Amino acid sequence: MQKNMRKLFIMTIGLLGMFGCAGERPNNLGAKGNTLASCPASPNCVSSGADDEQHRIAPLTFSGEADRAFARLKLVLSRRGDTTIIEEKPGYLRVELRTTLFVDDGEFLLDRAQSVIQLRSASRLGYSDLGKNRSRMEEIRRQFLVAEVQP
Repeated sequence: MQKNMRKLFIMTIGLLGMFGCAGERPNNLGAKGNTLASCPASPNCVSSGADDEQHRIAPLTFSGEADRAFARLKLVLSRRGDTTIIEEKPGYLRVELRTTLFVDDGEFLLDRAQSVIQLRSASRLGYSDLGKNRSRMEEIRRQFLVAEVQP
């Protein structure tokens, strides 16, 4: 009996850990004009609109037709196993990016005038993400560039 209770306790803690680390969807996201929300002070966020080196990441650049570039980004995101598109508006995508236990929020905003796609990715929970948001956005950048050269 003691052994079964112990197993049940461990399984309960494991399930709480799995589902409790997702956090709630933030309500402060979305494009405000030509900008995305600022990063918090914690190091678990990157944004092409950030002024400080800790949070700053380059936007996605493209040449050619803006709508085609944005469609290419959407295709890249839809092919990723860790990404779910949550909101889509003309020139704006909001996604959830999942790791084993955590959910991060990503945003992409088309800036036609600059021929770039602004981006932001932030953890919902915790303080540090050990560089996961930055590395994931750089991976998406590489996939976006490769998709650009393929017919």
